[in-house]
Amino acid sequence: MNKRFIEKKLQEVIYPGLGKDIISLKTVKKIEPNGDKLRIELAISNESVFEEIESQITNILSKDFKFIDITFLTNQKPSLNYGNTKKPNNRAAYAKNIIAVTSGKGGVGKSTVSVNLSVALAQMGYKVGLLDADVYGPNTPRMLGVNDERLEWNDEDKMIPSENYGIKLMSVGLTTPKSDTPLVWRSSVAVSALIQFLEDVAWGELDFLVIDMPPGTGDIQLTMAQELPITTSIIVTTPQAVSTDDASRAVMMFKDIGVPIGGIVENMSFFITPDTGARYDIFGSGGGEMIAKRYNVPLLGQIPLTMSIRETSDAGKPAVVTDDSIQGGYYQNIARNLLAQMGIL
Repeated sequence: MNKRFIEKKLQEVIYPGLGKDIISLKTVKKIEPNGDKLRIELAISNESVFEEIESQITNILSKDFKFIDITFLTNQKPSLNYGNTKKPNNRAAYAKNIIAVTSGKGGVGKSTVSVNLSVALAQMGYKVGLLDADVYGPNTPRMLGVNDERLEWNDEDKMIPSENYGIKLMSVGLTTPKSDTPLVWRSSVAVSALIQFLEDVAWGELDFLVIDMPPGTGDIQLTMAQELPITTSIIVTTPQAVSTDDASRAVMMFKDIGVPIGGIVENMSFFITPDTGARYDIFGSGGGEMIAKRYNVPLLGQIPLTMSIRETSDAGKPAVVTDDSIQGGYYQNIARNLLAQMGIL
């Protein structure tokens, strides 16, 4: 078994989160076949992905070798030199402002708010990037109409973000072979991928980097607060008590770790029937306002539950770029209110 054959097989091994094989990334430093034994040395700066790469190599070459020894070079300088929430690193120095959009629970419209906020800022003339940090549910590519695109690299070995409606987007949804490919990652691998999305993407100079966080209060929220000087944040909730309970926990997490809170967005606030104009508070009422008053943060806006917002989001056309000025106006008002809180408007 010669090295050329082994290298060709190793081109099937994909580095987690990058959508590129370990040969083209020059991760493989040594290949030493010896009868039914094989020794491989990997230069991996982030050891949290080693286990997954090791598993891929073993699965691909186990039929050709009885014994496979895979090691990584421990003298490589780790890339994950974490900061802390009081004195965070700045892995996005190219962005003048960083906005984190999060929620206490899933299904409240956080990604819809992130997408429309980003496009609304671009409509105001700003240079905007959107990082989809919700790695297990990457919905932003569909909402921006780029879900059929796949990750590409430039000549400087940087990932090229997708672009539409005047904003740049990076999402793990652009790295998977198919749209229904699940990302069965431990949190350390997910965090590693996001760090590389911050550092190894050709973002260019940005006025705003909007980060669509996953729901909850976990590793990714904490890591982003350690690695980025977050300028402000938005907490998205519905009026329903089970949503406001979780949103309260998100507020307290950000307060505890020192992330500025720009305000609350109440989504699915009410429903107005298109035929009679009657209003129904399907998920209750006043939940967002209650959180805002309890924690002394602004209520940036309330967005109704409408079929048109759902339909345009599924079709890859955010509400702010449609002809419906009323629907788009909700998000544009939120963008203006947030900038006012930041002292920009």
